[in-house]
Formats: sequence, C-alpha cells, structure tokens
Amino acid sequence: MKKARQIRLLEVKSEVGAGTRGASLGIDAVKIAALDFRSNFFKAHRSINIPDDNSALYGMIESRYAKRIRSVLKMYERIAAAVRDSLKDGKFPIVISGDHSNAGGTIAGIKMAYPDLRIGVIWIDAHADLHSPYTTPSGNLHGMPLATALAEDNIENKVNDLDYETIELWERLKNVGDIAPKIEYRDLLYMTLRDYEEQEGYLIKQHRVKNFTTTEIRKTGVTKICREAQKYLSHCDKIYISFDVDALDPSISRGTGTPVKGGINEREAADLILELVQNERVCALEFSEINPTLDSENVMAETVFEILQKVARQVEII
Repeated sequence: MKKARQIRLLEVKSEVGAGTRGASLGIDAVKIAALDFRSNFFKAHRSINIPDDNSALYGMIESRYAKRIRSVLKMYERIAAAVRDSLKDGKFPIVISGDHSNAGGTIAGIKMAYPDLRIGVIWIDAHADLHSPYTTPSGNLHGMPLATALAEDNIENKVNDLDYETIELWERLKNVGDIAPKIEYRDLLYMTLRDYEEQEGYLIKQHRVKNFTTTEIRKTGVTKICREAQKYLSHCDKIYISFDVDALDPSISRGTGTPVKGGINEREAADLILELVQNERVCALEFSEINPTLDSENVMAETVFEILQKVARQVEII
C-alpha cells in the first residue's frame, strides 16, 4: 500500500528575477480564485510564507548581466532552507512562486535534503532557462535557474564580459547548499519547450536533453508520455516537477510575462501533472510566473488553482 503524503504549501512572492512586474501578485490571485470557487483549500493546508526581497526592485541594477543577483541569492537561500526542512519533516512541498528564478532555490533545497541521492527535474515550460550571465541577452535571472542547478556557465558561447563582483555572486548562486552541480544534464527532462536562444540550443543539442513537445504529447497521449518520462528518469532517486504557466498556450490566458504560442491547454496540463505525481519518487512541485496584471478576469490563476486542487487530492491519497 502506498503511503499518503502530507502537503506543505510554500508561498514565494519574489519577482526580483523577472523582467516584467506583477508575478509577485500571483499567489494572491490564486487565493482569490479559491474564494471564487468557494474552496477552503488555503485553510485546509498549512502554508509557509517565504519573505521576499522585492524592495530591491526600487533600487539600482548593479549588474546588467545578472540583474538583482544579490536578491536572487537571498531568495535561493531562503527557499532552499524551507524546502529542505519540509522534506526532512516528511512533507510534500508545493511551491507557489512569483518568477521562475525561484526554482533554482527549490532544486537546491531538494539536494540539501538528499545530498547523496540523484535528483531528476521535469521542467514544464515554454523556455529552456539555461542561460548564464555569460550568455544572457536580458540579464534576467528567471532565465537562468537550470544553469545554476547544472553549474553551467556555457563559456563556449560567451557573449558578455562580466565584472569580478558578478562572477563572484554567480559562483555563490551555483553553490548554494555547498553542492554543485545539483543535477546532471541526464537528470533533466523538458515538456513543451519551444522558445530558446542559440546559446541554450547549443547545450540542449550537445547534451541530448530530452524534450516532449506539445505535438508529441497530443499525438502520443498523456499517459504514455508520462510513462516514457518516468522511464527516462528511472536512474533518479527523487523527481521535482516545475510548472511555468507559460507552458500553457496564450489562447487560454495571457496572464504570464513571456507567453509563447504552441503550448498545451489546461486539461493537458492538469492531466500531465496528475499523472506524474502518482510516481512516489516525485518529492516536490512548483507553480510559477502567474501574473494577474497581464490577465483578464483572473483566468490564469483560476486555471492554476483548479490544477492545484486536483494535484493536492492526488498527492494525499497516494
């Protein structure tokens, strides 16, 4: 008999890694969606608020190639500690976060909880998030969380010259938890990836990173795709799922900072996550980049809440 897992919600309102403002309001938008559905979800599940550093958004940008990296480093450390503690307490952390840079902290926390285990990552996202300060076209750290987990600089495709301070802070970011790298390329699996720069494409091709496209998901079917994903990561002891809402097609909602055509619909997203969390190796789940300031009638937050509610039920009956 499979053991039920108790959820611990971690609320991370930080959006210091994003280029567009508003993702810090995503958690409150999801809570409003819960009220509209007359759900007591956020009363029934213990929630921990991770203090943000969004006041830094009013300050000067110190590094053009790693914007607000000091604040992102603070968030990595705070999130990592909360995720580590949740896992050591035997809980299943569901992180609801602002921008996707926060996911680097989540991965760090999982590795800190299980330093001797191999961590698999299922990245459901339109974007690769494999840039480093050496390759970034924007300097926004929400495009770099996987590079921090992989300890990847991608010097071969360097386009930016960094100052000493940025290099030192980037090294600290990669080494949160005193473990680097935290995952290997073979531990990474994309779903719905469809928008990335040449420098990221180089890494994906060089390391033969697996990606299940929207077309493949529809043609093959969610159940079979999830079986293939689990098989692909069969060498991993624990698995983390990160869901950036821009995996969804913008025809559903534009309530995210970087929408890209060709995504999955809300039913496919729910079915994918529900199927994946049935695997006992899945130890944490994250939702990110919900931006109600770009939305209409809170559609994106309502979509996420419906998925969240279903996933919570699934996790707690396993």
